[in-house]
Amino acid sequence: MDEFKKFKKYIDGHWIESKESALKITMAIQDSELNAGNGNYTRTLHIPKFFDQEDKHRFERIVDQTYTIFRKVIDAYRTDQQIRKLFPFSKELEELILLEPLYPIPIPICRIDVFFDENMKEFHFCEFNTDGTSAMNENRRLNEFLDLNNAYMALKPKAEIPELMEAWVDAFLLTYASSKNAKTDPHIAIVDFLENAYLSELYQFEKLFCDRGFVCEVVDIRDLKYDGSKLVNSKTNTTFDAIYRRAVTKDVMEHYDELKEDFIQCVKDGNVILIGAFQTQIVHHKCINQVLFNEKMRAYFTKEECAFLDEHLPKTYDLTLEVANKIALQKDNWIIKPKDSYAAKGVWAGCDLDSHRWTKVLYDFVDHDYIAQEYIPPFKSENIDLVNHDHWMMYSNLTGLYTYNGVFAGVYSRMSDSGVISTQYNEKTVATLFLLKDEE
Repeated sequence: MDEFKKFKKYIDGHWIESKESALKITMAIQDSELNAGNGNYTRTLHIPKFFDQEDKHRFERIVDQTYTIFRKVIDAYRTDQQIRKLFPFSKELEELILLEPLYPIPIPICRIDVFFDENMKEFHFCEFNTDGTSAMNENRRLNEFLDLNNAYMALKPKAEIPELMEAWVDAFLLTYASSKNAKTDPHIAIVDFLENAYLSELYQFEKLFCDRGFVCEVVDIRDLKYDGSKLVNSKTNTTFDAIYRRAVTKDVMEHYDELKEDFIQCVKDGNVILIGAFQTQIVHHKCINQVLFNEKMRAYFTKEECAFLDEHLPKTYDLTLEVANKIALQKDNWIIKPKDSYAAKGVWAGCDLDSHRWTKVLYDFVDHDYIAQEYIPPFKSENIDLVNHDHWMMYSNLTGLYTYNGVFAGVYSRMSDSGVISTQYNEKTVATLFLLKDEE
């Protein structure tokens, strides 16, 4: 009997106890920093996501192959003007992207979101998150709350649970140490536009850095002032040597004029080590899917890399009137997304809409910096929300592969009963376990 079936059998045989356990977990979440207030807190299901060691090796291979391709794309962008023309970046953003990072790692942190078929062991890419990669603390807390899960405590599967918070602090410090003129005791700023930020997680990272003896502050990026040599928090007068950038590039560019004389000028002058540098936007922007199919870009890849992309990357097009006309009657096969966004803002899956609503949404966003992308039906698996339901349901799965300095670090497992898997679409997050064999 596989692990899921053991859990399901146990829950069915201990129904009241399991519902009480699920309520305890939800109350623990609501009492933690995973509760942002106003009913906005992390939702979960009662059975964790189980992967085996072969799955882990598959994820490592996916990360290795994808990161190698990312490195080639970034190198090509930096050296080949024809490649740069494939991206819709402004002159100001291109200038930032072309700044030479002060460390050798092309993308210090990213999360490669994939639709992974757990039966066939195949996958398709969903998207690449390199700016503001988040939810590591959500993972950590859900792992801790397994101690309140009656089925988990009774069955105690032999498994490893990757730790993502301390691991990212390690990776960040390793990247910083690889920088020229790195200090042994850097002052670290975690920066974002705080009204947009996942604040509870930022403060958890601040605490982890401080616990290791570093000066670290969460700072609104607009409060950073530059005197020509040092970057300073105008509210605390702390100077900074390194920045953990959580502010997504889109937000930075929308505030470019406000930031250009301080934060941006300091980065241009090389007087602070920015982790990650703006070249991460090359991969983060949704146009990357189209670029990866372009023949000019393909000239940089091996035949094996091209085949890898052909097999796993969904077809993607600018949402023009011509494209809208072609896909209007195929709503279940398509999803539309903003070219540069995050947290699934403005994403519409045709399968979630009736024909009238799909047609309206589709044509409303024609020529509005949107893409139309082949819809990959997510793998569905059974689970249960014991707080809100008394029955088992099928949920769509999205598997996020955290990648620190090019190395697979762990998984963010999200599930939903709608076509788009994100917080605004009834998302549930579950802990992820990698089962160990008996001899391990």
